[in-house]
Amino acid sequence: MKKYLKTIIALIPFLLFLPALSLAGQFKVTRVYDGDTVKAQGHDITIKVRLAGIDAPETSKQKGSPGQPFSQKAKNHLTSLILNKNVDIKGYDLGPYNRVLGVIYLDDKDINLEMIKAGLAEVYRGKSPKGFDLRPYLQAEANARKHGIGIWSLGEEYISPKDWRKMEKAK
Repeated sequence: MKKYLKTIIALIPFLLFLPALSLAGQFKVTRVYDGDTVKAQGHDITIKVRLAGIDAPETSKQKGSPGQPFSQKAKNHLTSLILNKNVDIKGYDLGPYNRVLGVIYLDDKDINLEMIKAGLAEVYRGKSPKGFDLRPYLQAEANARKHGIGIWSLGEEYISPKDWRKMEKAK
């Protein structure tokens, strides 16, 4: 509990200024959990970042289960893009599970958008953070769908991560 409180207290100054800042080269991605969640370190803190505006296929929570189609490809692609690299994080809000909702940039490239372009994530269908522009994400998704890239190659068999989570919860 003490460690948890220490982490929260350390995050307070960071979170107060996060919406106004992009902290250039200040964070190193130390872990990729799945296609839309990472751990990063910088400013003497460790944060979990949920990539804003995207929803990647769900990895399995059960040992031996493969998870949703393309979930491992999404995780592996995100890993190849940013693991152990210094990135900029533009934070928008603190989301569920105390994760920063943010956009990750590597050399001025929007990594969240790159996941959609690669067909390894769809546009998040829930509420977007205040000030977040979904238009480029929607355009990239339409292009990936049109060309059957990644998840969109599944056609009618494709199940959105949101629906997948509901189905898994109902089991």
